Amino acid sequence: MKRTFLATVAALSLAPFAAQACDITIGVVLELTGEAGEYGQAGAKSIEMAFRDLNEAGGVAGCMLKTDTRDSQTQANVAVDAATQLVQVQKVPAIIGGIISPMSIPILTSVTGPAKVLQVSPASSSPTLTALGREGKTNGIFFRTITSDALQGVAAAKFAIDNGFTRIAIIHQNNDFGVNLVKEFTDPYTALGGTVVSVTPYNGKQSSYAAEVTAALAEGADALYLISDPVDGATIARTWISQGGVQKFLLNDGMNSQDFIDSVGKEYLGEAYGTSSGTNPTPSTEYFYSSYEAFSGIDPAAPAADRSYDAGALVGLAVAIAGGPDAAKLPDALRAAVDPEGEVIYAGKEEFAKALGLIAEGKAIRYEGVIGPVHFDAYGDISGPFRLWQIKDGVVTTVGEMTTADVDAIKAQIQQ
Repeated sequence: MKRTFLATVAALSLAPFAAQACDITIGVVLELTGEAGEYGQAGAKSIEMAFRDLNEAGGVAGCMLKTDTRDSQTQANVAVDAATQLVQVQKVPAIIGGIISPMSIPILTSVTGPAKVLQVSPASSSPTLTALGREGKTNGIFFRTITSDALQGVAAAKFAIDNGFTRIAIIHQNNDFGVNLVKEFTDPYTALGGTVVSVTPYNGKQSSYAAEVTAALAEGADALYLISDPVDGATIARTWISQGGVQKFLLNDGMNSQDFIDSVGKEYLGEAYGTSSGTNPTPSTEYFYSSYEAFSGIDPAAPAADRSYDAGALVGLAVAIAGGPDAAKLPDALRAAVDPEGEVIYAGKEEFAKALGLIAEGKAIRYEGVIGPVHFDAYGDISGPFRLWQIKDGVVTTVGEMTTADVDAIKAQIQQ
C-alpha cells in the first residue's frame, strides 16, 4: 500500500514529548468487573502501557494517545451502551474491546459495524465473528489479536486424546462462545476416537450448579471439559469434585486463572489441562514479560494481557499511519502496521520511536508484537500457535505447543 504524508504531519509526529499540544482519545470497552473482570483489568493495563510507550516515543500524528475506558461489567447491554456513548457522543475513531465474545459481538453488530468505526478485540475468539465478516456484516472494521475457536477446538481435542481423556463430559457457558467451542471441539474429538458422553449448558451467575453437574455425571465420564470463566468455573468444579466426579479436567483459555486455582484448591487440579492462543516469541515478548508487572502489578501471563498490549500498539500505530484519528482510514492503516514488506519493529519506546520515524518518512513497517508476527485475513482473523498447559502444584505451566501446521495436519487427517 502506497502511503504519503504531509511534511507538517511528519514534523509533528517526531516532535518531542513536551511539545505535544493535543490528545487523541481511543475508546476502550472492557470487562473490568463481573465474571470476566480479571481479564479486563489485565487488558486495560496492557493498553495503557502500549499507549505510554507510544507517547514516550514522541506521540502519534502530533498528539498524545489517551484512553476513555468504560466497564462493560460483563453485561452485553452495558457494553453496547458504553460503546454507543463513545462512538456517538465522544466521537472516538476506534474501540478496543471487548475481551470476551459475548461483549464484542453486540458491540460490533449494534455500534461499530454500522458506524464503520474500527474495533479491535484482544481476546474474543468466537467463530461467529468470522461468520459476520464473511456475511458482509462487519464493514471490514473488525480485527482481533487472538485465534478463532475454530482452531482452538481442534487443538483441545488432540490435547484431550493425548492425555487419555477418551470419554469426556462437557459443561459449558450457554452463550455464543461456549456453544461454538463445543461445536468446534466435538467433531475433531470424535474423529480422533473420543466419545462425548454428555453436553450440559449452564446460565451464568447462579448460586448453585448442582443440577448441571448431576446431569453431566450421569454417563460416567473419565474427564470434564469445563468451558467457563474463573468465577462460575470454580463453583462448578467444586461441585463436580464434591459429587464424586473424576478429578481430571480440560479447560478453555479463560480458565488460565490463579483465582480459579485458589478457589478450587490446587490439590484437586493436578490433572487439569488447558489450551490458550499461543505466541511466536519475539523481542517484543521479552520486553513485555520483563516490564509489564512493574507497570501494572499484574502477572504478564494473565489471560489477555499480552495480546491486549498488541491491540493497543496496533491501534496507535494505525493512527500514526493514517496521519490522525480518521475513522475511515484506520482499518487499512491497521493492516499497514503489519505490512509483510515493511521494516520490522518491536514493542517499547525505542522501537516505537523508530517506527514513528519510518512512518513520517512514508516508509512501510511490520510490527512484530508480544504474540509474534501476525497477518490479518479478509475478516480480521489471525492464525498462530496454541499453548498447551497444565496446572502443576497450583501453577499454570506450559507443557507444549501446537503450531498452526500441527492444527492443519489434524484437520486434514480428520477430513480423510
